[in-house]
Amino acid sequence: MTARRVLHFHFGKEGGAERFFVNLAQALAARGLEQRFVMRPNRTWEAEIAELGPVIRNNFSRVSPMSLVAHAQVEWLVRRWQPDAVMAWMPRAGRLMHSWPGVVKLARMGDFPKNLKHFGHCDVLVGNVPGIARRCLDLGWERPVLTISNFAREVVPQPVSRESLDTPADAFLVAASGRFVPHKGFDVLIRAIARLPGAWLWLLGEGEQRQALEDLARKLGLADRVRFTGWVAEPIHFIAAADAFVMPSRHEPLGNTLLEAWAAGVPSVSTRSEGPDWYMRDGIDGILAAIDDDVAISAGLARIRDDKALAASFVSNSRARLDEYFSKDAVVDAYLRVFSGNFGG
Repeated sequence: MTARRVLHFHFGKEGGAERFFVNLAQALAARGLEQRFVMRPNRTWEAEIAELGPVIRNNFSRVSPMSLVAHAQVEWLVRRWQPDAVMAWMPRAGRLMHSWPGVVKLARMGDFPKNLKHFGHCDVLVGNVPGIARRCLDLGWERPVLTISNFAREVVPQPVSRESLDTPADAFLVAASGRFVPHKGFDVLIRAIARLPGAWLWLLGEGEQRQALEDLARKLGLADRVRFTGWVAEPIHFIAAADAFVMPSRHEPLGNTLLEAWAAGVPSVSTRSEGPDWYMRDGIDGILAAIDDDVAISAGLARIRDDKALAASFVSNSRARLDEYFSKDAVVDAYLRVFSGNFGG
């Protein structure tokens, strides 16, 4: 069977995982697949998805009356449209899966599940790093489970003008991107920047910790050298303007923004969170530091700043690693096999 129609359930908010959802949907459309979507309304990326196929908007939640509406909507849609595959993004979306015969049912996970209770109707689980597959098996999953990673968005980096964010052209500029939540570790990064006299920092994102991060920057005397940009449509353009990129996460299943930094040709420092510790080679593709170690992050940034040859080697090696591990064609081919019922990996 060759899959031609795919239905997606996605109830994420904003971040790297959501950007990959858009990336994959666009890549599948380019391969000629018809797609339909059930997702939250009012997402910043909603227009990009709406260009690819009809969208049902629903704030699907276990406690909301709209969840009953969502179940009725997807039951009607599957029976009428007859997709070849239905793809749930993250556990919440798995609750919307029904036991449709003759339809490949999969859940794609970008994080480590705590349990398997939402996947009872799924034929196969897909994680974006090997550790997620191991976690599913440890939890007792007995059906196929695969690892299919992400690919970086195909955007030609166009560095944002430093002047637009009132940043000196000759400053050592560090960029970081993500949701402002505790596990992203941006507080650690601000402390690391405080150890680098003259370094500037662009923080791309938004979230519950923004005020706390702004307060920390002021407390450490960095308010004049830290820029909070809010959400940006294409972080890669901001990252491309920097001299270094940092992913300071305490927990990071993959690290989409690190891959964007590699695609932008910017040398990087990352903590040894789950994803980067799998694919990033310390001292070859960039610098790995212990989680919560602002001293090591600062030291890594100083090496990138002071050793231009080393920084250039990180750029070259990470580009090759990106092509090896995160090829767009390989990722799309793998999903097409799953949609067609081939779970052989």
